[in-house]
Order: sequence, then C-alpha cells, then structure tokens
Amino acid sequence: MMSRQHAHRPEPAGPCHSTSPSQKRDQDQGQDRLVGRAEAAVRLSGTDPRLALSEARAVLELAPRAEPAGPYGEAASVALRASALAARELGDLELAEERLREAAGAARGHPLRVAQARMSLVTVRAQLGDPEGGLRLADLAERDLTGTDLARLDVQRSVALMLLGRHAEAARHCDRAISRLDEDPFFQAGALLNRGLAHVYLERYGTAEADLARCARIARHAGLDHLVMLAEGNLPFVAARRGDIAAAFTRYRAAEETLFGFPERLAAMRTDFAEALVAARLPGEARTLLEQAVPELVAAQAHAAIPGARLLLAQTALLSGDARLAGATARTAHAELAAQGRTAWLPLATEVVLRARLAETTGRPQDGLGTQEEPGSKEAPGDGLIAELVSCADALAACGWRAASSALRLTAAASAVRLGALGRAREQLRITAATATRPLVRWHAVALRHHLDGDLARALAAAARGIEAARPGSGADAGSGGDAAPQAGTGRPAGGAAAEDIRAPVRDAELRAHAARPAEDLAAFGLRIAIDRARRTGDAWTVLEWSERWRAVVRGAPPFPPPFPSPGRAGAGLLVELVRRGDELFAVTADAGGCALRALGSYQAAVEATTRVRYGLRRRVLRDAGHPAGADDEAVALELSALDRRLLSGPGTLASPGSPGRSSPGWGAAGPVTIVPTGALGTLPWPMLPSLRGRPVSVAADAARWFTPAPGPPGGDPLVLSVAGPGLDHAAAEAAMVVAAHPSARRVGATRAEVLRALERADVLHVAAHGLFSPRGPMLSHITLDDGPLMAYDLLTARRMPRLVVLSACDAGMAHAPVDGAALGLAGTFLDRGAACVVAGVVPVRDDEAPAVMTLFHRLLAEGRSPAEALAAASAKSAVPGFVCFGDGRLAPG
Repeated sequence: MMSRQHAHRPEPAGPCHSTSPSQKRDQDQGQDRLVGRAEAAVRLSGTDPRLALSEARAVLELAPRAEPAGPYGEAASVALRASALAARELGDLELAEERLREAAGAARGHPLRVAQARMSLVTVRAQLGDPEGGLRLADLAERDLTGTDLARLDVQRSVALMLLGRHAEAARHCDRAISRLDEDPFFQAGALLNRGLAHVYLERYGTAEADLARCARIARHAGLDHLVMLAEGNLPFVAARRGDIAAAFTRYRAAEETLFGFPERLAAMRTDFAEALVAARLPGEARTLLEQAVPELVAAQAHAAIPGARLLLAQTALLSGDARLAGATARTAHAELAAQGRTAWLPLATEVVLRARLAETTGRPQDGLGTQEEPGSKEAPGDGLIAELVSCADALAACGWRAASSALRLTAAASAVRLGALGRAREQLRITAATATRPLVRWHAVALRHHLDGDLARALAAAARGIEAARPGSGADAGSGGDAAPQAGTGRPAGGAAAEDIRAPVRDAELRAHAARPAEDLAAFGLRIAIDRARRTGDAWTVLEWSERWRAVVRGAPPFPPPFPSPGRAGAGLLVELVRRGDELFAVTADAGGCALRALGSYQAAVEATTRVRYGLRRRVLRDAGHPAGADDEAVALELSALDRRLLSGPGTLASPGSPGRSSPGWGAAGPVTIVPTGALGTLPWPMLPSLRGRPVSVAADAARWFTPAPGPPGGDPLVLSVAGPGLDHAAAEAAMVVAAHPSARRVGATRAEVLRALERADVLHVAAHGLFSPRGPMLSHITLDDGPLMAYDLLTARRMPRLVVLSACDAGMAHAPVDGAALGLAGTFLDRGAACVVAGVVPVRDDEAPAVMTLFHRLLAEGRSPAEALAAASAKSAVPGFVCFGDGRLAPG
C-alpha cells in the first residue's frame, strides 16, 4: 500500500519503441508483439503484480537474452523491468534491483530502455538505503529521456529526495511533473500523492489533503482503484501529524474498510498511523496497531517492510515499559535489516536493544524518572554495556543519525555516572556538548557536568535553559532533532511500510529515534536535582516547580508553566503532590502557609500495596472468588490502613507529630485535599484511605487548578443531562433518578451522536453504562452505547465539555500505570478536553449498588455541595467504594 511513506511510483510502459530512433528500425511483427506484451506487463505491475510477473516470464521465454543487442533485446529488457516492478510491489527489493540491472544490460543498443530501467532503479536504490545513489541514477537516466518520461523521472526523484529530508525539493519536482502529465493519469495521480506527502512533512496540512483528494479524484475517474485506496489510506497519517487525533482515528476506521481484502496495504497503513501515534505520545495505541501489522506483513511476504515495522514495534514496546519484548523484537529486526544489506538502519535497531538491556539491568522505569543514579549503585550497568552504548552512538553519528547519537551518548554518560566511571562520563559529556544538534541535549550535558561538580544550583539553571529551549515556539530548538542527511551510500529507516516505502526522516528526534525522549529525561533530571537540593536546604517549592515542569513536558504542554505561582499564592485547602526519585517516593505538601517535602519510602512498595487494594476491591465488588459479600472487606480495610500509614498518617509523613506549624503544612481539621499522584498510584481509590474518608478529595494530573480559585456556578439552574446505556438492569432507573434530583434535567438517547451533542450543551452529564478501560491503549477505552462504543478518541471532536461529567461505569476512571501529567483513558480525556471535574470509578461498580451512591451524590449536588463534598458524603453513607473525583472537585455545581 502506498501509505504516507508509500510515495507513488507508478510504472507505465513509457513511449512505444517507435518513438526512439533505435526503435524505428524495421523489426518483424513478432518483436513488436513481444514488446507490446512486455509493456502491458509493466502497466500491470502496479495493480496486479502477480499477473504482471507471469506475463513477464512468458515474454522472457519467447525473447532469449543471449544476444542483448539482437532483435529480442528490447522485449527482454522491458519484460525484465516488468518483473522487477512486480517484485518490488511484492516486497522483494533485492530481486527488483537484480532484475533492473539485467534489464539495463539487455537493452544495449536501446538507450531509452536503459534509461527507463535506471529510472525505475532510482526508488529501489533509495528504498534499499541509498537515496543518494538513487539520485545519481536519476542524473544518468535524464540524459536519454525526453518529454513525458522526464516528468515521470521527476516523480521517481521525489521519492529519494523525501528520504533525504529534502521535502521542498521533492514538492518542486512534483510541481513540474504534474503540469506535464495530463495525458498520463497513472503518473499524475502518483505525483499528486507524493507531493501531498511532501507537504505533510512541510506542515502544509491543508495543501497536503487537497493533493490527496485530487489524487483520489483522478485515480477514481481513470479506474485506478489501488491509487484511490492509497490516497485515502494516507488521511489518518495526515490528521495525526497535524495533531487531530480524533479525525485520525475516524479516518483510520474508514481506511480499514476501504483496504479490507488488501492485507499488505492495510498493514502498511497501520504502520504509518502507528508512527504518527508515537509522535502524538500514544505509544500504547501505536503498539496495538503494530502487533496487528507485523504478522500481516510477514504473511504477505512484504520483505522490505517487515524489519522497519518490527523496529517500530520494538520502539513502542520500549516506550510502553516492556523492555523484554523491545529487546527481542529489535534483535529480530536487526537480523532482518542485516540480511537485506540495510546497514544504515542497523544502529537504530542496536540502540533499542541496548536501551532495553539498560532498562532490564537497572530496573529503570521507562518514564524518564531516575535517569541518573548515584555513583557506585549496585544496579549500575556494567562497563561492557557502557562501551557498547558509546560504540552505538558513534555508529549512529556515522550513519547520519546525529540527534539519536547525542541522545544515546548522554545515556552512556549517565550510565557511567551510575557505575562510578566519572572520567568516562565527563568525556562523553564533553563530546555531547560539542556535537549535539539540539540545544536541549547540549544543556542536559552541561547540567550533568555541573551536577558532577556538585554545583546543584547551576545544574538546575542549565536544566531549566534546556527545557526552555524545547518549548514550542521558542525558536531555540526549532527544527532541531532532525538528523542531517546521511552520507552518500547510507539510507534512512523505513519503519515498516510496504515495498514502496519512502519513509522520510522526521524532523524531531522524539519521533524518529523513538527509543528516547530527551525533553522528558531532562525534566526528570531537573526534578531529581531539585529533590537532592531540597534535602539539604528545605526548598520544597523548587521540587514542586520541577514536578510541574516534568508533568507539562510529559503531556506535551509548554514545558515551563507560564508563570509558576509564587509561594505566597497557594490555593485553598491542602495540596499533596507525589514525586519520585528512582524508587524513592516523596510528597510535596503545600497550603496557604507554606510548602514542605516529606519522604514516604519505597514507590514500588506503595504500588504493590495499591495493587492489593484494587484486587481486594475487585473481588468484593464482583464476588468472583466464591466468598459471600463482605468476606474480603477486612483484608481490604487492613491494606488501606497500612497504605494510609505509609503515605499519609505514619511517622515522618503528612500528619506526623512535631510538624513546625504553618511553614510545614499538615492535615488541619477540615477543608479540601488535592492529590496529584505519580505513576500507578493514580489508580488508587484515594478517598477510601482512612485519613481522607469524609473529606472532599480531588485527584488531579497537576497542581494548576489548585493555584486558582474554585470555579463559580453557571448562571441559573445548570442543565443536567443523563444517559442510560444498554445491558444494565438498573441504568434506566439511575438515569431517571438524576432527572428527578435536578430542576433542569432530562434524559437523552444512548447513541454516540446524541451523547456527543449532549457534551456541547450540558453543564452536568451523567452516564450510567458499561465502561471498558484499555490498559495498553487508553484512547481505545470506551463506553458502551446503543449503537456501539463511544471511544475516548471520539471525545476529541467535541467543541466544548460539561463542567461536570459523572461516569457511573466500571473502570471509567482507570488508568494503567498512567504517565504523570498525561490525560489517559475516559476520565483523563474528558478533563483534557475542558471538563473541570469528572466523577468516575477506578474499580468495577456493581449495577445494583451504583444507584445508591449516585442518588445520594446528586441530591447533595442539587443542594449546592461541591462534587468532592457530595461524593465524600455519598460514599460514606452508602458504603459503595471505588468512585473518585478527578480534576477540580471544588466546582460549584449551580
């Protein structure tokens, strides 16, 4: 399939042999028929490559190649070219190259046919990792081509140019070609497709979509259905690259239907879309697509596409925290790339293998936290692994991957610090600071050097400069991260499309070198320094500031919170923001009187306790262990009490005796509490902890709302809309109860269209339905409605959101080890799109229990209580656990 990497290279036969002086000689009728039959095979190669291969073989049986300059040399050359183009469509680039070179040899005495073979070889060489070589072939072919063939060569040239990142040049060549291809809809549509892809990389998304639409129109009119599919198959990629994830998923669903029955092209489209999802910080969703695409490519024997797709799968697995799968998959991709002679890609596969080994060796979480440990750490990587990291960084640089090289060299330096090899660390930092193409990476190297010198203040300042350089629109890092074009004779990673892959280098290192997230690593490093410094100076406010920086970077927001409030501008109630330094867990607590840092012990131990709590609640709610109701209550209560002592009420924690007054915030007697969790602690049902029971508790992705006044009520009675989904015995009664509790309330239908319309009208939306959280792809989480699932990504199309959304659905608030600061799953997506508060369950909710807690909640809400207050009281009185108030629970309901 010609997905977004699949720039089109249609291959009509070219002008009849009679248009060439050497072809105007008298030839017998049999030769004319063979040439015509071979040209027909060339035309077939793009639409039915297997039939084209069969036809080419038939011609070759009748046109012996023993005498290339003889009467049958021209027919043999064209047939060999048809065979090569069919092989390329079927994924065998090596065979395609071999046949095209034979075609050029068989055409001696027919310079036009030699030039046409070279023209076809341009993209094959580019796909095999030698785009510069492809351009040299184009220069040779140009000497003997005229008229329409020159326009066709421009289209072929654009493929190699895009692989070299020369997108503006590629677009210009397509411009010139399109104007001269009015009589050739096959190539004209292909030129529009290629130009559309070039415009995507130039961030001219409207122009790109216009080119793709025109390509589809021309192809449809000419009966070129495969080109129509290719144009439409690129639309999800375009939408994802422009940041419109909702449209990208919608177009992906449409493309899936269009490409049904074409498994190789569907797999290639999935691969392209997956890469765009990685760029959109959705590696889980990308991995889901790639786990479908790779087997499909293998089954289709798309040899050229398989290793790139497998490498991208390895990169997404690494980003998702599955180091074992990442390493194994990258090793397989490395072997496949080596077998195909694609040497320039090998360092990228090696990088993933090494990063996976590093993650397994150190146990380092893949979220960037804990990037550097103390010298001499018992979990430090060995000297051999550090040497391999340095060697791979050298290889990346040699192949033109300079941004990836600098990022990996920085990792090698940090690993050397962990090992205690400070001399080696300083040497790698010196090289990084001198050669890094990105200001962000250079400042990271400078910050590390200051840290080695023990100057934490200067290290923090350098880290802040690096984060500021990465801020969108700062100009300091604009266009950086894009590696320069590789040296002649090297190639670019195709990442796994089909045989026509023209994956161009992407302009930012995070998108191309998926194994690393430099901005996140630097923000995590700054947070670690801030914690170390606070231990010496008591400056907890700087820890809070860096924690907020980290969360902003992770979710792709401007990395520096503009402006960060001063210590005197604290919000109402108590803020508890959890942060990590490796496995060490800390709480930054703040109120109107000041800010303090508390050590809470092992993060992993807290996560394991959270898992036990969730498991116990799940057994209690689902009653799936053969126990009577309430049999697990005591075990859950014990776990909650132990976790409460660990996090909130034990010695040295928030409520410990001897807190020095207002300068070190404690619990106080009452008032709202805002919890900003870290990692998997976001899945904890926080309101159930003994220290928090009965208190208004909000769980937020960051502290931004805490620093602002509580939102006031809307004018008049709030519009409350309720929805009852299918398959639940008590959903209709619950929805009716919601309507009865509020003066301005009514039911709406449980269809996707009606719920999406309700989002744009309601002040409060209540949904009683089945919910499903997708742990590996949170944007694939959904609520079941009458006409199918309402996906998390469908919410991205809404132009506004209700102030309050209540999801009376199983696991609707769940997130699987959520990334700090990122909006994951249904609750997170509602908040990310503008809802102020979402009440949702983080464990399964029984259908017969949900109405009890929701009835109390809505009565209190109608009385004027805030969502957090109403939920605290309703949960306590009904004894129904598991609901959490996400976002700003201080919201005035009406």
